[in-house]
Amino acid sequence: MKLIKLGLILGVCSIIFGCASPAKMENMVYQGNPKTYTKELQKNVNVASVSGGKKTNPAWTSEINNDAFLGALKQSLLTQGLLADNGRYRLEVNLLSIDQPMFGFDMTVTTYVKYTLTDVKRNAVVMSETITAVHTATVGDAFAGVKRLRMANEGSGKKNIENFLDKLSGLKIKPNEVSLAQ
Repeated sequence: MKLIKLGLILGVCSIIFGCASPAKMENMVYQGNPKTYTKELQKNVNVASVSGGKKTNPAWTSEINNDAFLGALKQSLLTQGLLADNGRYRLEVNLLSIDQPMFGFDMTVTTYVKYTLTDVKRNAVVMSETITAVHTATVGDAFAGVKRLRMANEGSGKKNIENFLDKLSGLKIKPNEVSLAQ
């Protein structure tokens, strides 16, 4: 009898609160206005790897996994006219950490992502930046806490990619010189 009661309680809780689901790739894609990039980067950025993401445990909390972030980053670069299968510039990405609350009405997530862009021809690092982005999902966005957390993860991931694209648009590459626009 106790097992039946426990099963019913867990069933009701899962209906009310839901199960955690991972951040969705399509919700992290930056689809805003095209930015301006130096011509050397156009159709010349190859995403080599994304690491540091975590798989979501449905009984715990939503996470951003490597495949979802990789897909969102590639789609964002494609939309901006930068993605190449075998470009001169190799991009390596490491999701260093994702700070997220365990519970709350407003769920604020902060992503810390390191982007390393290397000129393959010169074997030189062109850019190595850790980018931070914050996004808050409120009860107005979603009533269920697990959905709010997933939305906050997705929003922070998307803003992180947008901030990275902003850095790329400020990158000035000349034949023998690389610098950030001041």
